[in-house]
Amino acid sequence: MASGSDVDDNDPNHKRQRFTTTGTLKSPPSLQAPPLPTLSLDLIEEILCRLPVKLLLQFRCLNKSFKSLISDSKFAKKHLRLSTKRHHLMVSSTNNSDELVLFDSPIASDFPTSTLPLTQISYPNCFKTGYWTSCSCDGIFCLTMRDHSSAILWNPSLRTFKILPPLDNKPLLSAYSFGYDKFIHNYKVIAMSFFTEKCEVSVLTLGMDSWRRIQDFPSSGLVRGLGIFVAGTVNWLPLDNLIVSLDLKKELYQKIPQPPLVDLKKGIWTLGALKDCLCIYGSSDDIVFLDIWITKEYRNKASWTKLYCVPHMGIGGICAYTKTMYFFENDRLLVGFYELGSSKFKVVVYDSKNGTFMSPKNQNFNSWTHTEVYIESLISPCS
Repeated sequence: MASGSDVDDNDPNHKRQRFTTTGTLKSPPSLQAPPLPTLSLDLIEEILCRLPVKLLLQFRCLNKSFKSLISDSKFAKKHLRLSTKRHHLMVSSTNNSDELVLFDSPIASDFPTSTLPLTQISYPNCFKTGYWTSCSCDGIFCLTMRDHSSAILWNPSLRTFKILPPLDNKPLLSAYSFGYDKFIHNYKVIAMSFFTEKCEVSVLTLGMDSWRRIQDFPSSGLVRGLGIFVAGTVNWLPLDNLIVSLDLKKELYQKIPQPPLVDLKKGIWTLGALKDCLCIYGSSDDIVFLDIWITKEYRNKASWTKLYCVPHMGIGGICAYTKTMYFFENDRLLVGFYELGSSKFKVVVYDSKNGTFMSPKNQNFNSWTHTEVYIESLISPCS
C-alpha cells in the first residue's frame, strides 16, 4: 500500500542511492583566536613603574628583559617619583632576650584604628648588636650603630645594605644623617663626630669609599636627634636651641629662626618633616599639649605656621608625646607617645577635625622603641 511516496523504502537500490546523494557532513571551519596585541616597551615601563616593589621583585625573575629594566637606576628614580603614597611604618624594639626585632606596617589612607597590622621582618646579621639611631631618605635607612664605629645604609624593600667605612678621627660619639643632593643627582651621608670642645663633620657621597671633612658644626655640644632631610638640606636642633641647616649643594651652614612665641628651652622639642617641609614639634613642661609648627621659608621667622595643637589624651600625667610620624590628607595625624606609668610605647591616630583619638590594638612594645616612616623604593644603597 502506498504511504504518500512513490519510492519503496525496502528497495535496496534506493538505499544505496539515498546514501550516495546525502554524502558526508562537513564540519564548520575551526575558529582561530586572533593574536594578542604586543605592548611597546615604553608602555610596559609605564605600567611597571606604578607597581609595588614586592611585585616588581617577582617580575624581575621572569626574564632578562624585565630584570634589566627593573634593575636600571633610571627606572628606580621614575618609580620613586610615582610611589609617593606607598609609606610604611618601621617599628624597632627588643624582645625579652634583649634582641633587636623589627616590625613593618603599611600606611594607607584608611590606616586601621582597630588593630595595627604589624609584620615582623628579617634584617642583616650586622644589625644584631643593635643600632643607636636611624633616619631615612627615599626608602634608604641610615643607621648609626651602637658602638658609634660606623653606619649602615639599608633598603628594607630590596633587602640590600652597605656598611660604610669607619671614620678616621675615632670620635667619642658620632651620629649619621642622610639626604639627596639634586645638583649631582646622588646621595650624601653626613657624619657628626663629637669631641669635648668641638664637633667635626664629614661627608661621604654614595658610591665613594672615603670621607672628606667640611667645616665644623657651628654649634657646640650635642644635638637633639638626628639631622632631618628637607628640600636639599639637613637640619639639626642643638641643645643651645638654635636650628642649624646644612645646604647639601654648597655644604655651608645657616641658622634658622625659631617659631615666634616658642621657648625651645622649655619642654621637649624635636625637628621633623611633614608635607615635605621642616617642622618642629614639642610639648610644654606639664605635657598638656603637643604643638606642631611648620615652615617653608627657612630664613623668614614669620613663615612659621602652627598647624596643630594636639591635646592630652586623658587625665594629666598618663602619657608623654614623642613625635608626629605621619600626616594624612584628611587632617589626621599618626602620633607616638610613652605611657608614663608603664613606659610602654604606643601609636595613636589623632583626628584634628573632631578632636578624637583612636588607639589600635596589638601594640606590645617595650620601653625602648624607635619608629620611622619610610617610602617604598628601588633605590639601591650599594650604588
